[in-house]
Amino acid sequence: MKLEDIRINPDLDLEALTTRYAKERFVQIPDFFAPETADAIEAVLRTQTPWRLIYADPDKGIEQITREQAAQYGQAEMQRRMSLVMQRATRNYGYCYNGYQMSHARRDGTEPGHPLHAVTDFLNSRAYLDFGAKVIGETGITGVDAQATLFTNGSFLTRHIDEGSQNERRAAYTLSFCRNWQTDWGGQLQFIDQQTTDVTSAWIPRWNTLTLFDGRRVHAVSPVSAFAGDGRYSIVGWLRDD
Repeated sequence: MKLEDIRINPDLDLEALTTRYAKERFVQIPDFFAPETADAIEAVLRTQTPWRLIYADPDKGIEQITREQAAQYGQAEMQRRMSLVMQRATRNYGYCYNGYQMSHARRDGTEPGHPLHAVTDFLNSRAYLDFGAKVIGETGITGVDAQATLFTNGSFLTRHIDEGSQNERRAAYTLSFCRNWQTDWGGQLQFIDQQTTDVTSAWIPRWNTLTLFDGRRVHAVSPVSAFAGDGRYSIVGWLRDD
């Protein structure tokens, strides 16, 4: 199929989803796309996405390294960088995963004709924006950020509250494309009590599932285990009112 033909599953119970989000500030929506659409997006994520290693640098901010750059740096330099990433993570600061900035690529005209551009366009269409606005009970949603992510063995995102959630970001979203993910593979979206730091709930990545949640809740993605049998493929971002 062509990704230009993306449609939301027409059988979703929009009123029930809206009621649940209003109560819990969180909702998961399985079977969000038609099966063939989900299959096509997964195939692009697996085989056609120019991933970059993304991690937090306290001096430079967000670092994004291509495979070619990593090879030029060499094993010793990359090990040094990753050691610093892990040291900062022990102080609850940081993230390390593979990503592709879909919104930036679409805006800047990079990778012309890449099939994920059609997904970015869909996520900024009135069909998706109005659906999301209805579920989260907001008006004036003007667009979304979109980033493809791949968490492999050892990838993580420490606990945090989304910057911008008091301003333009109205809700976070995750579109998950993980088949048969196992609980002990890690990679769970965790919600955390701000006072006790206990995990109050945790959700494994699932197939063809849209998750919407309030980014002002403390949350994290638990590290993907060393024995995870697959990568954690998703598209993430925020519903925005700019």
